[in-house]
Amino acid sequence: MSLIELTDATRTVLIPDAEPLTILDGVNLRVDPGERVSIVGRSGSGKSTLLNLLGMLDLPTTGELTFEGESVTAMKSGRRDRVRGSNVGFVFQQFNLLDGRTALENVTMPLLYARGPRFWARERLAADMLDRVGLGHRLSALPASLSGGEQQRVAIARALVRQPKLILADEPTGALDVETGQSVMTLIDDIVREENAALVTITHDPAIAARSDTHFRLDRGVLSVTDARAGVGAGASAEGTTAVVL
Repeated sequence: MSLIELTDATRTVLIPDAEPLTILDGVNLRVDPGERVSIVGRSGSGKSTLLNLLGMLDLPTTGELTFEGESVTAMKSGRRDRVRGSNVGFVFQQFNLLDGRTALENVTMPLLYARGPRFWARERLAADMLDRVGLGHRLSALPASLSGGEQQRVAIARALVRQPKLILADEPTGALDVETGQSVMTLIDDIVREENAALVTITHDPAIAARSDTHFRLDRGVLSVTDARAGVGAGASAEGTTAVVL
């Protein structure tokens, strides 16, 4: 069974006094547990919109979105929020850390919504995750005192502390230098492999995209396979899909 799947998904936005704007057009994408997927596209191609669908922040205008075989499209908003909160971790380009909170407090925050033992053990779990990303000695540090690479590692720890099944990384190295970016991606890959989580990376960097198992390009809202193996491995629809070269 796939972890998350989009079938013939479109996303259209209504614009006053103009024709509706189609941002995503007939997207077919299946991501399996443990799979690493990259999606490359120019600015304005619909990458962020696609990530919002995969993260269950938005719903397709038409088409279907499922998570572990359950229709996300048919879920009530409360159920969708719980599924997202329990199963999806986001890594953003700009880190989005809270300035007035320590590294430990930033990573602890997702566990405030946990239940039972994980809620009561939230500080220990957050400290353990920070230690895994090499920041066990920086628990009390505020974001302003951390380097860009350290801030990104805090953001990764925050995304992974709830052991999500799906990691969505939106230009995770865009604010970092090349060496730090490669180090951050190695860290993400290692933790994803250990947890058998799926990873979807949105990037404009072919070197970062090449680290994935399967590769796609998003161009004007149309998702295309860019690796012959991805037609099977990622479950992209072969019908109406044109392979292109990165």
